[in-house]
Amino acid sequence: MSEGQIIVTGASKGIGASIAQELQGRGYEIVCLSRSGGGPVGHQIQCDMTDEQAVKAAFAEAAKRGPIIGLVNNAGVHIGGPIASLTVESFNETMALNATAVMVAAREAYPYLREDGGTIVNIGSFFDKLGVPDNLAYCASKAAVAAMTRCMAVEWARDGIRVMTVAPGYIETDLNRDYLAKEKVKAWMASRIPVGAPGKAEDVARLVSAIFAEKIGFLTGETIYIDGAQGMNH
Repeated sequence: MSEGQIIVTGASKGIGASIAQELQGRGYEIVCLSRSGGGPVGHQIQCDMTDEQAVKAAFAEAAKRGPIIGLVNNAGVHIGGPIASLTVESFNETMALNATAVMVAAREAYPYLREDGGTIVNIGSFFDKLGVPDNLAYCASKAAVAAMTRCMAVEWARDGIRVMTVAPGYIETDLNRDYLAKEKVKAWMASRIPVGAPGKAEDVARLVSAIFAEKIGFLTGETIYIDGAQGMNH
């Protein structure tokens, strides 16, 4: 029997879909939030995560179905380009979904989670600690995710809420599979990633699910990197 619902944002495809499927496979009830309203499992709600009122309404709808015990903040966007030509609009668009929406979703989850405790997993990126050309907005947004995780963990610990960041490196999904299959790209990945290749969406999903399933009360506020050791490779 399920312990309660876990809300997964950006759950219609890629890593979010894998996380939703893995969590359901472990017995959790899943609520999938996405702009399209799709999702591979569970109850699906159409929700633009940059629309504050839509997020509030989505959480209220989920709460009517039963207890909310967790949130996975996965929805995100990547807008690249040289810093010299980066527009404020592009920077703000990136921050709105990758950072502000994480804060809003966690804030809206808080009243439900504090009733019996719960877990929030924010999906970051190993780019949060790297200097990456053409990625200022993305790197800044993911660094903000890790910072927010630390603040949430400290402030909400008294309410029995754990908050973690899972920070993937290069992960193969339906969206980038053809690109990663190019020989030049494969050779670069093999030279840069110590384990020799990108990870799979299922790798991230299993880590996220383990955080929920193991319920390690003393583990909170941390960023766990899942990047094949690329981020520490010299």
